[in-house]
Amino acid sequence: MMNFKRYKPYPAMNMPNRKWPSNVITKAPIWCSVDLRDGNQALEKPMNLDQKIRFFKFLVDRGFKEIEVGFPAASDTEYIFTRTLIEENLIPDDVVIQVLTQSREHIIQKTFEALNGVNKAIVHLYNSTSTLQREVVFNKDKVGITEIAVSGAKMIDELANKYGKEHFLFEYSPESFTGTEMDYAAEICNAVLDIWKPAPERKIIINLPSTVEMSTPNIYADQIEYMCNNLKYRENVIVSLHAHNDRGTAVASTELGIMAGADRVEGTLFGNGERTGNADILNIALNLFSQGIDPKLDFTEINKSIEIYEQSTGINVHPRHPYAGDLVYTAFSGSHQDAIKKGMTKISENSQYWEVPYLPIDPADVGRSYDPIIRINSQSGKGGISYILEHNYGLIVPKSMQQEFSLIVTKVSDSENRELSPEEIHNLFLLNYKDIKKPIEIVYYNEKTESKIVTVAADIIINGKEKRITESGNGILDAFCKGLQKELNLKFDVVNYSEHSLSYGNKSRAITYIHIYDKEHNSYFGAGTSSNISKSSLRAVVSAVNKILNKSI
Repeated sequence: MMNFKRYKPYPAMNMPNRKWPSNVITKAPIWCSVDLRDGNQALEKPMNLDQKIRFFKFLVDRGFKEIEVGFPAASDTEYIFTRTLIEENLIPDDVVIQVLTQSREHIIQKTFEALNGVNKAIVHLYNSTSTLQREVVFNKDKVGITEIAVSGAKMIDELANKYGKEHFLFEYSPESFTGTEMDYAAEICNAVLDIWKPAPERKIIINLPSTVEMSTPNIYADQIEYMCNNLKYRENVIVSLHAHNDRGTAVASTELGIMAGADRVEGTLFGNGERTGNADILNIALNLFSQGIDPKLDFTEINKSIEIYEQSTGINVHPRHPYAGDLVYTAFSGSHQDAIKKGMTKISENSQYWEVPYLPIDPADVGRSYDPIIRINSQSGKGGISYILEHNYGLIVPKSMQQEFSLIVTKVSDSENRELSPEEIHNLFLLNYKDIKKPIEIVYYNEKTESKIVTVAADIIINGKEKRITESGNGILDAFCKGLQKELNLKFDVVNYSEHSLSYGNKSRAITYIHIYDKEHNSYFGAGTSSNISKSSLRAVVSAVNKILNKSI
């Protein structure tokens, strides 16, 4: 057994009057991408300068107005990237870059050197505040840790004045916030705010990171509400979230944190970051989109996001990743396939809302195709298979025929233990139903009508020998079936007939489906195609009858 007793539960917040559970998200937060800093530092092979510039431009194109570009004092690559963005005028006027710095004099000094000449930048100061970090790493009490934060805030304020304070915004993070006593977290943040003195025209960002995700998302939300209620200058403070994903709930924590009063979110595309990663901004943004909220980010071409992410990070997007994975708009289960098919049929361009079972958003809204929505394997049902035939090949298969054909598809998929492509499914349909010519083939026919009685004369080939059948009936189909039964000494009844035009890659313009019973009430299906609807009907009958004859051989 796993030794679970080595671990203790994370303490809950005593907040009987919490308000956030009743709140509803109604607008997008301020977004800040940290792909180029937090995400990049977590890569086995960090991005080079060209990759970082390309990624930066991509983030700008997606609509990010705040982008953390690096830790310029940490390495020459980070410093050069920051300088390149500034010197080559790559930062749009409405975009603010953000840089990270520790509370150390030489690091803060070099950070401002890297930012010299910038139009607007956020200087992001941090220091660790958790009980564990205080005791294990710094060996300092709360007073000592607060002094680190305050001294850094003073240095930043002084250097901002030197380089032109109008060019800088300030951000402070009590790193390991979720491992910090909440009263002390508020205390140290307020100490920094007292130095920076936020004002309506110059708001300060207080970023509250779950540097290591330690609790369920509701506790993180409690902590955010607590901080919102206990920060000084609250009306001039932008409360920011930076959730990590150690428990796999960073997205949920972020959403609940917004409900609890946060104004801003830091994260990365697809959640890249240290250990299990950061909150996935693409996921959160499209969650908002699916609720009818403008996310203020553009993911209408989600494949471009996947492409640049995979090329830049060397990490593949999981096939089940929400909204972006290869398989998220697919359905293998038969019941799911049938529901999707019916939903897609019912919805129209004039519908006010998207309402299709199992598809929370229209794949087309993120630049994905309907084509892979339904894929077929041994678990698939008739609904999915009929959708493939109709959507890809224009075949509107009758329901009674769908059931039989689904068994054929399932048998093949099961025996080969694999998924079948739309083309394979189509070929199976053609092989089993369409224009079957052995042992009988219709070569020629004509019809005459007198007093509502139709007489058909048809030349057919039976086992290589040509014969003519002539018979009368109340229609061409009735007459032909009577003649065929007499010639073959075979009893069968037509129980269902349907037809429609064809347009998919076929010179034929119509297809007819026939369902017949033999004398023992067994079902047989056939399909016929032709530019002439009467001829397609006769070919469908021949196809179905050939199935009876082939079964008896």
